Amino acid sequence: MIDLEAIRENPASYKDACQKKGSKFDVDAFLVLDKQVRAVKQTLETLRAQQNSFNKELPSLTGEAKQAKLAEMKELSNKAKEEESRFKELEVTWKAQQLLIPAIPLDRAPLGKSDADNVQIRTWGEIPSFSFPIKDHVELGKTLGILDFERGVKIAGSRSYFLKGDGARLQHALLNFAMDVMHRKGYLLMDPPHIVRYGAMMGTSYFPGGEEQAYHLDDRDPELYLIGTAEVSVTSYHEGELLQEDELPKRYAGYSPCYRREAGTYGKDTHGLYRVHQF
Repeated sequence: MIDLEAIRENPASYKDACQKKGSKFDVDAFLVLDKQVRAVKQTLETLRAQQNSFNKELPSLTGEAKQAKLAEMKELSNKAKEEESRFKELEVTWKAQQLLIPAIPLDRAPLGKSDADNVQIRTWGEIPSFSFPIKDHVELGKTLGILDFERGVKIAGSRSYFLKGDGARLQHALLNFAMDVMHRKGYLLMDPPHIVRYGAMMGTSYFPGGEEQAYHLDDRDPELYLIGTAEVSVTSYHEGELLQEDELPKRYAGYSPCYRREAGTYGKDTHGLYRVHQF
């Protein structure tokens, strides 16, 4: 979420960011809404201040003056309720819109609409050449008997597979190696919750915008989602807390299964272990 003063003072930069990032966010419409929210909030605060003033004045009044003041307070109270209701309604949209404002990209960031526009910055090593037909990891995995896509699809649907024998052992060996490296570097290993509330997904910028890629657990508890990365849980670990400077930095490393629906990617990168539902 950006600093709202930035978009108020420099809307042109955010319009430019929307264009560069292909965002349909309407900067002008948001600024109109922002102005409305602040105006209604100011009116509401003024009405509440008047109510407080009337309450202080009331005990000193008697007779007709008191009755007139009570009638005035009732009218003021009704108006305050109307403004409060209007403010709450506007605030819901206002807060939701703030989460959609794109950050301004760095000037050195290349522009592009797809991965075809990616700019290669550097390379490392030399690409080897072979005198025989090259097999990819899927072919090798099947030949070695460590991958089984057919039975994975049979019991769990597309984009599913079994790791077997040395394949399963290799995965755990790689994970253990990575965890040992992070431990040696001073990171605190986290085995976090795989199910989180909407706030954790929103606070790590996966929502709004990524809902179609997440598994929503149950309509009976609409707050709960399966994580698509341990980052969601680990980054949310200190949610709502105020950390002191002398506590920093915090170094955490998270390990977890990850779950993604891969909605909208039918027919794209379906070969292999990458665009799968559990990894």
